[in-house]
Amino acid sequence: MAKHKAQQGKGPSQRQLRVGELVRHKLAEMLARGEIHDDVLASHVITISEVRMSPDLKMATAYIMPLGGKDIAPVIEALKRHGRFIRGEIARTVNLRSAPEVRFREDETFEESARIDRLLYSEKVRRDLEKD
Repeated sequence: MAKHKAQQGKGPSQRQLRVGELVRHKLAEMLARGEIHDDVLASHVITISEVRMSPDLKMATAYIMPLGGKDIAPVIEALKRHGRFIRGEIARTVNLRSAPEVRFREDETFEESARIDRLLYSEKVRRDLEKD
């Protein structure tokens, strides 16, 4: 228990990062090859920017964004519908004691970076920079 408390507040372990990357690569491969048979998924190009693993490696949270940022809700629903199949495929390729349950979330980093760009290129910031 002391080890678990010491881990709180710190970033993910090397093992969590490594397993997250393996799961991310497998998900991306499945989507690119069309291994998940679904009309919604087939009609979108989906980016999986990150997969975060829980400390016990039993839960994986995949952050996704369809190209253009449109139709995020139907894409997430389609991925949820195929959760058992996805988990089974991950179990076959990623060598773990148990396959992680995969949750899908919208990747909001694209929106955040666009917001920062808008701020940096705003007229107010431009005026402040020209003063120097």
